[in-house]
Amino acid sequence: MTLLEFDLIIKNGRVVDGTSNPWIKVDIGIKDERIGRVGVLDSVSAEKIIDVKGLVVCPGFIDIHSHSDFMVALKNNAEVLSPFIKQGVTTQVIGNCGFSPAPVRNLDLLKAYCAGIAGGYGDQLSWNWTTMREYLGLLEKQGVSMNVVPLVGEGPIRIAVMGFETRSPTGQELGEMKRLVAEAMEDGAFGMSTGLIYAPGMYTTTEELIELYKVVAKYRGIATFHIRGSSELFFPALEEIIRIAEASGVSVDQSHHEATGKDYWWKVGTTLRMIEEARSRGLDITFDVFPYVAANTTMLALYPPWSLEGGVQKLLERLKDPGTRAKIKNDMEELTPTWPPWKPGGWPHNFVKVCGWENLYIIWCKSEKNKKYENKSIAEVAKILEKEPFDAISDLLLEENGEMTVLIHEIGGDRVTEEPMLTVLRHPYASVETDAIPIKVGVPPPNLYGTFPKVLGRYVRDKKILRLEDAIRKMTSLPAQRFGLRDRGLLREGMYADIVIFNPETIIDKATYANPHQHSEGIEYVLINGNMVVRKGAHDTNILAGKLLRGPSYIPR
Repeated sequence: MTLLEFDLIIKNGRVVDGTSNPWIKVDIGIKDERIGRVGVLDSVSAEKIIDVKGLVVCPGFIDIHSHSDFMVALKNNAEVLSPFIKQGVTTQVIGNCGFSPAPVRNLDLLKAYCAGIAGGYGDQLSWNWTTMREYLGLLEKQGVSMNVVPLVGEGPIRIAVMGFETRSPTGQELGEMKRLVAEAMEDGAFGMSTGLIYAPGMYTTTEELIELYKVVAKYRGIATFHIRGSSELFFPALEEIIRIAEASGVSVDQSHHEATGKDYWWKVGTTLRMIEEARSRGLDITFDVFPYVAANTTMLALYPPWSLEGGVQKLLERLKDPGTRAKIKNDMEELTPTWPPWKPGGWPHNFVKVCGWENLYIIWCKSEKNKKYENKSIAEVAKILEKEPFDAISDLLLEENGEMTVLIHEIGGDRVTEEPMLTVLRHPYASVETDAIPIKVGVPPPNLYGTFPKVLGRYVRDKKILRLEDAIRKMTSLPAQRFGLRDRGLLREGMYADIVIFNPETIIDKATYANPHQHSEGIEYVLINGNMVVRKGAHDTNILAGKLLRGPSYIPR
């Protein structure tokens, strides 16, 4: 066949195909959402031809760990998620760390549980779904700006059956949770995530998790874990998920492999060897990492497990009682986690004790009244309010009805060194992720705007920590392989045309902790399913080019 008609031909680029192979100079022809030809296309016609000489052409970036669950359900999701798309993200995995918008029972408990992850957008949602199938159907009907890979969170499943009770389930309750996991997998989930530093995930035992993940394994799904701790309990917490993988047969991706607190940074060398040894025994386990030394999460993560029994409102009631409040304060400032952390009085991860109030920054408050405290450490806010740090943040949490987020510094490095994080990033099993919560207003972490360009600009070009081709594999084919996305993550004929084109000489992140609302530079074009959504750096938010993807055991009904 000497002549082919394409919708678009991309000519003269340095094509990095996603495999880690060296770049090659070839053209790419796109037809009907897919890559039709990779080769020399000098004599082939197309509706549009773009010459990208000097630029790199690679698969679209797959953000293996994001918290956009509630934002993708918005009608203006393209506008809200623009910071991701403008840095080259074409596919996102949602439903991480045990959080997801479905299944829905005990709606008030679920809304309060997800408030920090919803980033201020929860009030804009209809919440007119009860199952994962109904939620995903809403996304598909409404349209999504990028491809969406859903996980079901273990948190909503436990809330549906047990609320925020701190005990183990009865046989009947465990059976119902297993049924809900199976239902979510048949509804289209790719697997289940667990957040073991968050209530109610922190209340689950290893044996309970094994039983739930046996169901996920039966449905050929993946398990993702925010493990119980990355400081004192880093070793047993990692051993736990290795044991779950072995006992259940499930494939595992550990969310954001990291060491928290400078006294524990040294542990990453050992934990990486633990994962290597597990793989040598035949266990399918990998991990992901964000290229920053601070992490965003809900403010509730600072509080001890017993104080959250019954849900967020119960915590707020306890903070109003002087005697109970004093015990919470003592635990936050003095209690050292021990194994197993789910026993009464136990705690998986005490961020205050490990990092200190000076390394915990308020990045979002729901009310306008307290916006002035955003981007300040809790230690700074305490001085302003002339209170002790515990009282300052607890009083604010009461005013905000529990809806606040925090940025935790000293995760895999600090303002002096990033080496612990870079040790993880270099590892061949590591995928790149943002872990970003696109909050409505406030001070989001720079991850939201700069994750992928930071790796390509700072760590590939400037510091030469990674080869270009190896870095792109971590962003494309590796996460695609982990989630079984067989027609994405590579530039090959027949694959969906999710493509990023960038300038290797200028690509760089601009967002900082102090001024995060800055788009990255150097991303010239982004194609999602063959649709050009970013052209010469400008994002057309009117285009909803994404697809709602469904897992390997999806059953149409």
